Amino acid sequence: MSDKENVDNPDESTESGVATKSHTKTKKPSMYKVLLLNDDYTPMDFVVHVLKRFFNKDQVEAEKITMNVHNQGVGLCGIYTYEVAETKTTHVMDLSRRSQHPLQCKVEKE
Repeated sequence: MSDKENVDNPDESTESGVATKSHTKTKKPSMYKVLLLNDDYTPMDFVVHVLKRFFNKDQVEAEKITMNVHNQGVGLCGIYTYEVAETKTTHVMDLSRRSQHPLQCKVEKE
C-alpha cells in the first residue's frame, strides 16, 4: 500500500504504536542550614539586625538566635534550598564587610 492510499483511507495505517504513561518521581531538593558563627567583635545589635533583615525574624526570635551565637558559638538562621542558602549567606557576608564586622555565616548540608 502506498502513502497515497493511506491518505485516502485514514483508517489504514502503516505505523502502529502503543501510548504509554511514564511516571516520573520528583525528588525533593536537598536542604541546607545557614549558620552564624560567634566572634568577639561583632555587636549583638548588628547580629539582630542581620537576622531581621535577611531571615525575616521578629525581634524576639532574632534575639534568641543571637544569644545562641554568643553562648554556643553558632546559631541557626534557617533551612533553605542550596541556592537560597548561598544567596542569604552572600548578603550577610557583604553587609558584614561593608559594616566592618568580622561576622561569619556559612552553609551546611542538613
